[in-house]
Amino acid sequence: MTTFSDRLKEAMYAQNLKQIDLVHIAAENNVKLGKSHVSQYVSGKTVPRNDILHFLADTLHVDADWLLGDSQENFTARENNSVAPKAPSTTKTSGSVGTSNSSKRGTTPMKKTITDKNDNDNAGSSAMHIFKKSSKLDNVLYDVRGPVVEEAARMEERGTHVLKLNIGNPAPFGFRTPDEVIYDMSQQLSDCEGYSPSQGLFSARKAIMQYSQIKKLPNVTISDIYTGNGVSELINLCMSALLDNGDEILIPSPDYPLWTACATLAGGKAVHYICDEQSDWYPDIEDMRRKITDRTKALVIINPNNPTGALYPKEVLQKIVDLAREHHLIIFSDEIYDRLVMDGKEHISIASLAPDLFCVTFSGLSKSHMIAGFRIGWMVLSGNKAIAKDYIEGIKMLSNMRLCSNVPAQSVVQTALWGNQSVNDYLVPGGRIYEQREYIYKALTDIPGITAVKPQAAFYMFPKIDVKKFNIVNDEKFALDLLQDKKILIVQGSGFNWKQPDHFRVVYLPRIEVLKEAVGKISDFLSYYRQG
Repeated sequence: MTTFSDRLKEAMYAQNLKQIDLVHIAAENNVKLGKSHVSQYVSGKTVPRNDILHFLADTLHVDADWLLGDSQENFTARENNSVAPKAPSTTKTSGSVGTSNSSKRGTTPMKKTITDKNDNDNAGSSAMHIFKKSSKLDNVLYDVRGPVVEEAARMEERGTHVLKLNIGNPAPFGFRTPDEVIYDMSQQLSDCEGYSPSQGLFSARKAIMQYSQIKKLPNVTISDIYTGNGVSELINLCMSALLDNGDEILIPSPDYPLWTACATLAGGKAVHYICDEQSDWYPDIEDMRRKITDRTKALVIINPNNPTGALYPKEVLQKIVDLAREHHLIIFSDEIYDRLVMDGKEHISIASLAPDLFCVTFSGLSKSHMIAGFRIGWMVLSGNKAIAKDYIEGIKMLSNMRLCSNVPAQSVVQTALWGNQSVNDYLVPGGRIYEQREYIYKALTDIPGITAVKPQAAFYMFPKIDVKKFNIVNDEKFALDLLQDKKILIVQGSGFNWKQPDHFRVVYLPRIEVLKEAVGKISDFLSYYRQG
């Protein structure tokens, strides 16, 4: 079956238009169409709203029903008998930028032309090209800060208050950095004015090494530790150092979308394995096995998980290790929430079960110490490093190229890891995170048509929507409609590379009184909302 994405690309090709051209034409016609929107349409992740669909059809000279995939007719560009959207023209006029309506938009590359201000005799002879983004970014998406967030920003610019349940940023919700961390940083600032070694300060790496030993990571020395400007930078670094064009890497679905974005940007192919909601969101081992090919280099786990809040038990981790061992894969384990575990559970690092494999474990202080803005994370190389010697050289090269991570933030790693762990008070009955989780789980699942698996860690929940009850076919539209109607910002499930339009993520960092207001508005919204 031909999809909207297939037909959109076919029509764009016929008109010689690229994604950025559609964005520019939309801007000329005062149509709100961002680069992220177009990228999603082209990649097949979403389909546009009706007004955007008709704009695209008019721009591409095709029938809207054909573009949507409802018509089985073959592609034929229709004549433009109506007023066409304005497109930049290549016509040069002395002293001005030329634009015109064209019935053959896209038949020549679009350029803006300007007058050479220094030479009136050469007016119009100097053409300025529009600089377009690299094609490497065509399929790179990061919807945690994507189109819905862009709309929220526009609303805020107009003075609208938006309640943000979309991002795990503790500070705006009243979570404060431990006093001793702030004090120690202030005392060391004058010593942090220069670069540190590329891998990080000795004191920081020594503290991380000791923490890794407590977590039972095997064969770790201080030279196996790299600090970064948050874990995000290190994920990008690792993907760039490992993946060649066409290499495959297994990434969970749902995922934290940075993993998919970085793998794609590096030229690799993100292959998503299913985490099973019916099994407490644990990875489906057989689905992982089915998706391994001779191009698969590595697998990724996110434990504790974002966006589901799942915490993987030892038996699940052992099965993943066995699979990686069988197929000679690297294991990347994102453990940024390893100190945010509730209900008396224990976090186990998968690397502790795999001394014969090469593992890279990521963690940091952004969440556990409420200092997301300080940008301090790290990665630890462990296990059989001999099989990854050349890859490690690549990691070192990229680490050296970015010089070093934030030195003032590095200076407090030792204090943060080995001082009073104030986050523990939030995670037990009576603590803020624990009580907010208890409230949001019960309140949302009390709404008819909403179900959820109770999270065991982090501060996210990934509820399921009854799409038949609410007639939901596009979860981005659901998120936009909720935002515009109730001024509540969430992230739709497709933003986490979840294929069905039946989930969304909420952050339960706000205080309970704020969560009550939010849930009340969501409940009211769903009492009348029907999509389509």
